[in-house]
Amino acid sequence: MGDHRGERTKLQVAQVKLAYSRAFILRAYLLQTHEMLFDAHYHAFRVLGGIPQRGIYDNMKTAVDRVGKGKARDINPRFQAMASHYLFEAEFCNRAAGWEKGQVEKTVQDSRPRLWQQAPEFKSLADVNAWLEQICLVLWQEIRHPDLPVSVAEAWAEERPLLMPVPSAFDGFVEQTKRVSPTCLIHFECNRYSVPASFANRPVSLRVYPDQLVVAAEGKVIAEHARIIQRQHKAGKTVYD
Repeated sequence: MGDHRGERTKLQVAQVKLAYSRAFILRAYLLQTHEMLFDAHYHAFRVLGGIPQRGIYDNMKTAVDRVGKGKARDINPRFQAMASHYLFEAEFCNRAAGWEKGQVEKTVQDSRPRLWQQAPEFKSLADVNAWLEQICLVLWQEIRHPDLPVSVAEAWAEERPLLMPVPSAFDGFVEQTKRVSPTCLIHFECNRYSVPASFANRPVSLRVYPDQLVVAAEGKVIAEHARIIQRQHKAGKTVYD
């Protein structure tokens, strides 16, 4: 939980941890959706200074469309596109076997007293994530590696040269087709956003990012809006631009 715009707000926290050094990074979001997951990967790779060749995941719905027998998985196409962009191999735990990614589970447990109990109030989600990034780097210096006679930061300094370089960010939007209303609006998550009047009653492509909505038609961007995410059941807003 955290304070967001003067309200007590439940946050979804992505946690990424390197297997050798135990260097970790946390990033908070208001929702647990594909576009948030893609954004979390880029910022994790940015902070960790590179990309490992393999990533171990549980069977989260944003990555796996269907869990088959044994290791058989129907991987979500957009998740697979992201993994291909960053050139790492995704491996998924067996069912009900969270212990297979126990290092991350331990980070979840340890983060409660180390991070959240000392968290201040924040004015925005951006402030939350700036604070999380800073405090994680501090903890790397303070935490001793469980298997090596060094700190996490010192082990990370050894591991970093072995990581793959970070390319430009994966364009991690989720695309939906929308029909513009006669009043030149599209509807998304109970809110309404304006598009140019010439596109009234026509289909458009909506590209959903964590904090932005981009509307495209005829091969070009026709509108951009800051995304409104409302956790409470309130009347939707209409945004004109």
